Amino acid sequence: MRKNGFVIMWHLLKLVTPLAHIMAFTISMGTLVFLAAIFIITLGAVGVSQLLGFDTYLNFTQILTALIVMAVARSILRYLEQMSGHYIAFKLLALLRDKVFSALRKLAFVKLQGKQSGQLLSLVTNDIELLEVFYAHTIAPIAIAFITSLILLIIFSHISIWLALVALVAYLTIGFILPIFTTKLAREDGRAYRKLMSEMNDHFLDSIRGMKEIQLFNYTEERLAEIQQRTKKIDQAFLRIKNQESKVKSLTEIAVSVFNILILLVGGILFYDGKIDFNGFIVSVVLLMSSYGPVIALSNLSNNLLQTFASGERVLGLLAEEPILKDVTDGRNIENINEIEVNNISFCYQNEPILTNFSLQAKKGEILGIHGRSGSGKSTLLKLLMRFYDPQQGQIYINKENLTSLNTLNLRDNMAYITQQTYVFNESIYENILMARRSASRDEVIEAAKKASIHDFIMSLPQGYETIVTELGNSLSEGEKQRIGIARAFLHNAPVILLDEPTSNLDSLNEAIILKSLLKAKQDKLIILVSHRTSTMAICDRVIEIECGRVS
Repeated sequence: MRKNGFVIMWHLLKLVTPLAHIMAFTISMGTLVFLAAIFIITLGAVGVSQLLGFDTYLNFTQILTALIVMAVARSILRYLEQMSGHYIAFKLLALLRDKVFSALRKLAFVKLQGKQSGQLLSLVTNDIELLEVFYAHTIAPIAIAFITSLILLIIFSHISIWLALVALVAYLTIGFILPIFTTKLAREDGRAYRKLMSEMNDHFLDSIRGMKEIQLFNYTEERLAEIQQRTKKIDQAFLRIKNQESKVKSLTEIAVSVFNILILLVGGILFYDGKIDFNGFIVSVVLLMSSYGPVIALSNLSNNLLQTFASGERVLGLLAEEPILKDVTDGRNIENINEIEVNNISFCYQNEPILTNFSLQAKKGEILGIHGRSGSGKSTLLKLLMRFYDPQQGQIYINKENLTSLNTLNLRDNMAYITQQTYVFNESIYENILMARRSASRDEVIEAAKKASIHDFIMSLPQGYETIVTELGNSLSEGEKQRIGIARAFLHNAPVILLDEPTSNLDSLNEAIILKSLLKAKQDKLIILVSHRTSTMAICDRVIEIECGRVS
């Protein structure tokens, strides 16, 4: 459900609460900057009136002194406003990124599988960066416009209530009515632009990752045409936003001209009727004409707010998204795992049965094999053991403790889980293995690599373990990446090792070396090995055949 712009703004404002004192300072400085600028022009007009022979409230020396003080003060105040405003913006950028990545961590493994990587990339870069504009150049101007206008209305009311009424209508029209009206007209354009940009990021990333296949199947021209078509749609959406900006500026200029004429007419009538003196007439006219700055700045914000609201909606939506399973933090910890029992569990993906009344027992010191065809539920079983999901029926026990009663972080610390596809980071090979246990020594990393049959390959590289893996691991084969994943499992040294098709991308020689390492490690481990290969099952103490989610 889409949120109202004011609701989005309110939720974004709540994020600034820890820095409210600095925001108040920024608003105070900004208000004084605008007041100084307005009164410099107004005092200048009063000074000209005195030179022309009219009586004024201040003498020429006082006016000149005030002008110099205000000019110097305005520069200092502007610096303080900009410094504090951007300090808040960058602090909040860091806070937002921290919140977003924390939210992604909570959603990981399950919900993120259904999210497009390009859209996530757009969210954590473009959307968050755009919110910097909101915090640095939107919150303060809104407050400044309100406070400045209120102070000026008080001054107008001392001169004439009619002049105050004209100023009030002018400020409301330019700073509130026009922005609200124009923002509603272009709200969908802002959403559409952000959506198209996210889809373009996703499509472009997909094209880069699949460049080999695109060239192999001679799909280059078609893919380029798709990118150009998407670019054209983005340009059209951006043009609609710019057209909207032009309309806003035109309407604002018309409104300013109308109210300038109106203040001249009302002021002239009041002066003619003797309700105000000439000083009051000059001050009121110049004061209004020079005071549009804050409300025009507010009006111009409506264009940025179109995209800000779209970005804020997406970021807030991610922060508010709840994981399918919440981590257990107040449960029990386990130090050593001696047995795992799966008792009559059933599990469905969106009403599609995957496992039905499935049971097994695994004990420390053995390798339990799960053998079956692709799609039979083998990988799902391991995800249930890691508690990425909970079964709809049945229970899973570790050391006789229900899985749902164990602290989630502690549970996963005690399990080394190797998936079919290993992700490697744009870091050195050493760092990619070390991430499994940051406290490990270099010798332990090397020993883990040897057990995973990757050490000799690493040493054949010019920089050995310090070789940097290119982005997305494109400099490594699938088998090499898989062996890095297995090295992580050995280094993690958890009491339970869950292996999902660990040798699917390996030749028979490397597979044999890794299986031999597992045999050596099994005495102190509980190992569950999932594979569709019959040869891989040869090292298992027991093998469970699984077919269509049931023990065969």
